[in-house]
Amino acid sequence: MMATYADRPWVKHYDSGVPASLQPYPNQPLFQSLREIAAKTPDAVALVSNAHVPLFGRLAREMSYAELDRQSDELAAALQAMGVQRGDRVALVLPNVAAFVISFYAVLKAGAVVAAMNPTFPAEKLQWYLDDCDARVVIAMSLFYDTLKSVQGRTKIETMIVTNVKEYLPSIAATLFTIAKEKKGGHRVSALDAGDVWLQDLLKQYAGKKSTGEVTGDDLAIFQYTGGTTGIAKAAMSTHRALVANTLQCQTWLLGDRDTGANEIFLGAIPMFHVFGMVAVLSFATSMGARIILVPNARDLSDVLDVIDVFKPTLFNGVPALYNALNEHPDVKSGKRSLRSINLCVSGSAPLPPAVKRHFEELCNGTLLEGFGMSEAPTATHCNPARGENRTGSIGMPFPDVEIRIVSLDDSVSDVPVGEIGELLISGPQLMLGYHKMPDETAIALRELDGKTWLYTGDIARMDEEGYCYIIDRKKDMVIIGGFNVYPTNVEKVLAEHPAVHEVAVAGVPHPEKPGLETLKAWVVLRQGEQVTADELIAHAKVHLAHYELPRRITFVEGLPKTAVGKTLRRELVAEELTSLAGEQAVEARE
Repeated sequence: MMATYADRPWVKHYDSGVPASLQPYPNQPLFQSLREIAAKTPDAVALVSNAHVPLFGRLAREMSYAELDRQSDELAAALQAMGVQRGDRVALVLPNVAAFVISFYAVLKAGAVVAAMNPTFPAEKLQWYLDDCDARVVIAMSLFYDTLKSVQGRTKIETMIVTNVKEYLPSIAATLFTIAKEKKGGHRVSALDAGDVWLQDLLKQYAGKKSTGEVTGDDLAIFQYTGGTTGIAKAAMSTHRALVANTLQCQTWLLGDRDTGANEIFLGAIPMFHVFGMVAVLSFATSMGARIILVPNARDLSDVLDVIDVFKPTLFNGVPALYNALNEHPDVKSGKRSLRSINLCVSGSAPLPPAVKRHFEELCNGTLLEGFGMSEAPTATHCNPARGENRTGSIGMPFPDVEIRIVSLDDSVSDVPVGEIGELLISGPQLMLGYHKMPDETAIALRELDGKTWLYTGDIARMDEEGYCYIIDRKKDMVIIGGFNVYPTNVEKVLAEHPAVHEVAVAGVPHPEKPGLETLKAWVVLRQGEQVTADELIAHAKVHLAHYELPRRITFVEGLPKTAVGKTLRRELVAEELTSLAGEQAVEARE
């Protein structure tokens, strides 16, 4: 294992202004930066809530940092008056709206822990998350109120704080929403049940109040739910100190020593209930007093493009699926909508196909950087340099103060030589404390080696001589074919280079003719108006892949199942394949 930071090969390739270490990190709560920005530049715009209104165009309502600080103080005081204590979990069931940001900082100021979850989950799934995190209070959008009430009896929830999407919209937009969309869209709640309360009523009741009690960097800040190898969600527990450290790493990596952060305009499209949006957008922007243009539904691509066109964001952190969708949008292809305001983008949560990167950089005014992070190290640990060399297919280099090891897949301890593959291990100031109520899973993920705590990522990776790292695939997704290790992600990248392919997923499925063995299957989404056959795709792949890496089955589909942040759910595709094979076998048995 390498000896010191100064000896790390990647440090020599850091951008100017990015040091090898940022130690010591401040032992302070995450909301301290909000307080400081609100005091320094109270009138600076923090959040922009917006909506497209017929005849009026896109209208905006701005919230200053002083107002954000004040409203989150008031809600924090209200939470404490409700009995929320230090370390208690408070669930957030909200999209990217101003109420999410106010609630996020309010929970932290109250000394409690944010347990944010996808508001579009079905009732039974929400019930599981709410029960697992032991939350007694949930802050939710009115659209999800009835769903939450249907499962409340099977959780520990005592109080719901309810907000309506229109509360922070421009006045004209709010009025038209009330008339035309509120009831039709399911947002209207005629009356809350006893014990529940409207957010705006709480803010009025506790106007001018603040929370009491000290919150330190060592206090828990978030429960971030992440899927494991079994598919069972786990709550990664992280402290304020870890989030502060990663926020500073992100800020330093992308801006170096340039004091330009307050001029940045963030596109707030990546969901903030996910750690990527929570840290790399919300916390990052707040730490330097930048503004965030809130986008509640990034799947509405026309709305996203309209927001970009009107508000001209400069920094866009997103996922490959979103960049790819924007590349292919008819309004972008025709030149009707421009992406030229965007100077810098970071892609995470899934591998970035080289073709998507190249195309998006042709359309915007800057660079699309591929990075890497995990909910267990919220959120980023690697990234390509903002101004230096970007290497195709690489997740870049470790951030300052992040140490890595790549260890043998056989013994999980021995370091492999540079250039060879193994499991990626990470150590750094942003590591989680562990998984909530899952000591066995925690012991698998966090292990002591040579006196340090290392996160076993479950990712197969390699590092080149200069310290650039490359993710090969997830260990659990590796397929053994003919005695060879095959990595579906590598096959996906090759197929995605075909000009007719919009998206593709590859996974191991049972061999139809050889029981007990696996073969590769590809699910392909074609670009609009394009055609290609399975044989043509396999012929394309043969140029770049070994014979055992070629998919033997290809199915053309309309779309791929994805998580809220754009990760393709291979396990759902495999489950559908298993169901289909079982049906075929049943038919054969009857015949």
